[in-house]
Amino acid sequence: MSKRNRGLTEEAATTAIDQACRLLWLPTIRNQFPDLAEAASREQMSYRGFLAELLLAECDDRARRRSERSIKAAGFPREKSLRAFDYDANPGIDAAVINTLATCDWVRKGHPLCLISDSGTGKSHLLIALGTEAAMKGYRVKYVLATKLVNELVEAADEKQLAKTIACYGRVDLLCINELGYMELDRRGAELLFQVLTEREEKNSVAIASNESFGGWTKTLTDPRLCAAIVDRLTFGGNIIETGTDFYRFQQTRAQAERSHA
Repeated sequence: MSKRNRGLTEEAATTAIDQACRLLWLPTIRNQFPDLAEAASREQMSYRGFLAELLLAECDDRARRRSERSIKAAGFPREKSLRAFDYDANPGIDAAVINTLATCDWVRKGHPLCLISDSGTGKSHLLIALGTEAAMKGYRVKYVLATKLVNELVEAADEKQLAKTIACYGRVDLLCINELGYMELDRRGAELLFQVLTEREEKNSVAIASNESFGGWTKTLTDPRLCAAIVDRLTFGGNIIETGTDFYRFQQTRAQAERSHA
């Protein structure tokens, strides 16, 4: 190995650092090095301390970019966070329970989650927000409307691609299905949905949001035996959260209006 010239000028050293960061794919260090170097000099940091600051900055930025990619890949229709959820507008929701779910231990264990109640009570917000928390923690997440999922499965079956499509949905760590029980599914659609749930059973988590109690699912899942089997897949060992009947969106809007006129 050849010896490096230890007598580099400041300008040459800066150029060498820039080139090395490009070669090693270290964009954060390349961008933040001047400011971090100045701070290290000002605070008289040790060489090891300075190196730690550089590497931690790179790691933190990579984790942030990875989270952003995971959230984007999940396909959420809009941004929703637990921080923005107004528990005062829906007192039926226990913040402690939601905060426990936000640890995503249930995702790690492959347990299901069901958010059940009337339209506009905050369940879609919670579904997206909890899915986002899982994506930020490094889990592979996929969000889909129930009707879109079933239509995709039907098309895949017609094109002899069903096994591949089911495998794709089976691989993600958390599958978030919204509006389940909202639109009627024929027997074929229900059977295909059941196959996806069976593929994931006790391996990977499913989180669903529905504006119908389980007893009302027979109106949209018209085969009672299939309906019972699907409910069993979604509830065995899982969490069931009832978000109440008060209209969360209305309460939020009213609270915002009151604050603006205060």
